[in-house]
Amino acid sequence: VMYKSRLLSERLRKLAATFPAIVVCGARQVGKSTLVTKVFEQYETIVFDPVLDIENARKDPELFLDNHPVPIILDEIQFAGELVATIKRRIDRARSPGQYILTGSQQWSVMKSIAESLAGRAVFLNLEGFSLAEIHEQTAGSSWLDQWLNDPIEFGKSKPERIHRDRTLHEQLWRGWLPDANQIELELIPDYYNSYLQTYIERDVRLLSEVSDWQQFGRFVQLMSSLTSQEINHSQLGRELGITPQTARRWTSMLTATFQWFEVRAYSGNTIKRVSGKPKGYIADTGLACALQRISTPKAIGGHPSAGSLFETAVVAEIRKRCGTLSTPPQQYHWRSHGGAEVDLILERDNTLYPIEIKHSSQPSRSDTRGFAAFRKTYPQLEIAPGLLICPCESFQKISENDYALPWDTR
Repeated sequence: VMYKSRLLSERLRKLAATFPAIVVCGARQVGKSTLVTKVFEQYETIVFDPVLDIENARKDPELFLDNHPVPIILDEIQFAGELVATIKRRIDRARSPGQYILTGSQQWSVMKSIAESLAGRAVFLNLEGFSLAEIHEQTAGSSWLDQWLNDPIEFGKSKPERIHRDRTLHEQLWRGWLPDANQIELELIPDYYNSYLQTYIERDVRLLSEVSDWQQFGRFVQLMSSLTSQEINHSQLGRELGITPQTARRWTSMLTATFQWFEVRAYSGNTIKRVSGKPKGYIADTGLACALQRISTPKAIGGHPSAGSLFETAVVAEIRKRCGTLSTPPQQYHWRSHGGAEVDLILERDNTLYPIEIKHSSQPSRSDTRGFAAFRKTYPQLEIAPGLLICPCESFQKISENDYALPWDTR
């Protein structure tokens, strides 16, 4: 399997040159182990197991760490949480940088206790699936997002470059963004995601929680995949499945804790207008969403009712991956007025708001900027940058006095 350079590599190196411990978190199979063993080739690596107690690490953490001097990579640390207190003591005795690189695929109790124990000693990095630039190995230089956030006016005059890609938009949405799903033949993709789901539910979720009805939980994950890029209403979810809103809420946080789901909060400035406050939820990977919705081929996405939400999910996830490389990532929101006007995504940095609309259409037009206009009208006192409509169009173009259409595959 060929290694593809990751956007976070540089940031990981820099952090390890400063902090004693780095914890790389993320869903299963996003490439955490591959990334850390590649960036820290000279480190010894130990991979923990849910069943076996490797070299008695859980029983005797002191002895285990005596036998494995730093620098060291401890992979899947959630299976050996007992080591954390000992790691903390050792860091307090010697604060030199880059001693421990830990990886974990659950944010739940163990990751939470790691965060608490290593507060001030460790930095947490979230790794997600591949970005488009990583898949096509075009990660060099600053991204369109960097340029837009740094100078939106100048960006409007630029000619941003597109990524050279050899797949259609629909094939990419259907394959998804996990490294393995981008290496295998197209017809094996459904098998890949079925096995991914099974392992995910049987290993990650079972370790986390008492789910009394696994079939019901499977249906819940399926329903969530069809609700990607919508505001989430737990009472309604509960009604559809015959579970309580509390259970729906708990299961949603389980999906979030295992990195299969993320949410974008609602924006409300200090305005008297009532603004809908529900977060918008997204499944982390469009490939998994297609598998869960039984979309059988990339071609089938074209006419599918979920096409627009799958596209929006991919674009929002792509922007999240880019934000993760910045030392001060912008805050992310969505906006919807009481009257129904909306903006899909709003980034906020240094008191400026950057509005983004996402449309699965190759013919952008002025009417697509209505949400931006409503947003500006609602908050005349705020600093709002020119808006971007991200869509599968052919070129970067101005579509209103203030707004531009940007091809989804811009570098």
